Amino acid sequence: MLTEKELSQQETEAMRVKVLSEALPYIQQFAGRTIVVKYGGAAMKDSTLKDQVMRDLVFLACVGVRPVLVHGGGPEINSWLDKLAIEPQFKNGLRVTDAPTMDVVEMVLVGRVNKEIVALINQAGGSAVGLCGKDGNLITARPQGDEGIGFVGEVSSVNTKILEALVKSGYIPVVSSVAADETGQSYNINADTVAGELAAALGAEKLILMTDTAGILQDPTDPSTLLTQLDIQQARELMKSGVVSGGMIPKVTCCVRSLAQGVKAAHIIDGRINHSLLLEILTDTGIGSMIVASGYQQ
Repeated sequence: MLTEKELSQQETEAMRVKVLSEALPYIQQFAGRTIVVKYGGAAMKDSTLKDQVMRDLVFLACVGVRPVLVHGGGPEINSWLDKLAIEPQFKNGLRVTDAPTMDVVEMVLVGRVNKEIVALINQAGGSAVGLCGKDGNLITARPQGDEGIGFVGEVSSVNTKILEALVKSGYIPVVSSVAADETGQSYNINADTVAGELAAALGAEKLILMTDTAGILQDPTDPSTLLTQLDIQQARELMKSGVVSGGMIPKVTCCVRSLAQGVKAAHIIDGRINHSLLLEILTDTGIGSMIVASGYQQ
């Protein structure tokens, strides 16, 4: 007769086997495909979540998926601006980036945050390489255009050669959202935008935005109204009607833009959930909102 503890252990092991079995068809489907992940929010600040994201990326790479990680780093930028007695300023939701602020942004994103992520992936058993938009002419920037915001940029063009060479060789590229224009002037670019444009240029299978929300909600106050799957037209209608509002507008816009350029599916997921990446990619139900191009089947 098995003890209660032994029965519990058997049930746990059976659940693990079930999870692995459920993941198999997705592993087979996505092996050799590129998935671009925008990493941010709580998963970037909480050490336990941070470690899980790195392990999930390494797991995906080990089963043949080709992950590319894009990150920002707003809270750490603010921390360093405070240390240097530079007052953070925002205009229409964008960080006002004058020359001193741009120096701090580049130092923090490229020199600190990027290298910390690379080290964590390597510690988890992966092989990561840190890049910014300047490396290998990966991204050429242009001014965003709004008056009074300084060196805030947009993506003018993408050259994916360096990313393609890295992923084909088994490396996980880690890209910070700093790039330069043709004159060498540095620009701070929204990390969601960078992820979306890289996903489109790479012909990625998926773009995944890690956020601090459950996904797209029919009623923003009710998590049970999560929309698990919608197409481009539905996403546009939700923005037009005001169901998608505030900080979700640029994220959904980024997803729609990447889908229109050939990405198969775009996901907005809650990075506060343990192993959210694997749950969204490798399970039947997923955890967030998936926006798809017409006719996409998973």
